[in-house]
Amino acid sequence: MPGMASSPAPIDPAGPFILQPIGRVHSPYRRRFGTPQQAAATGSDAEAVLRLDPAVVPPAALDDLQGIERLWIISLLHRGGGWSPQVMPPRGPRVRRGLFATRSPDRPNPIGLSAVRLVRIDGCDLHVRGIDLLDGTPILDIKPYIPYADAFPESKAGWIDGVPRDAPQIARY
Repeated sequence: MPGMASSPAPIDPAGPFILQPIGRVHSPYRRRFGTPQQAAATGSDAEAVLRLDPAVVPPAALDDLQGIERLWIISLLHRGGGWSPQVMPPRGPRVRRGLFATRSPDRPNPIGLSAVRLVRIDGCDLHVRGIDLLDGTPILDIKPYIPYADAFPESKAGWIDGVPRDAPQIARY
């Protein structure tokens, strides 16, 4: 049937895995430093376009997105460096933290998770606000943000709860 994606081969849970980007981010950010971290939390309202590849994602895959206010963008943080088990977060006290207690982009598998606001759909282009991704970032998947399933405002965030939301980002050189 035209426009139908083919079924992928079964995935061996032991790996390795092959992921194919479904598109790329077109954003105003070219360098890691200066790109907002957790854009929704810092109030950044930068605009970007998620340009999906129609050869990979047929337009029918975007049906029913109208009315969905926010999306989760799963991406490959392709401009990261190596990773370390402990990192120095750019906000808060200058204390090294365990990697998995941070949102550092430098990880064993550099997968990003971004919540963005969907502004409009133009063919296979999703216009969004609140992006925290660099220009050219490969998009691996898109999922709807569902408030009743995705929001846990009463949850504790450990050491992060002690860092003011408006704490300045400290440059790393």
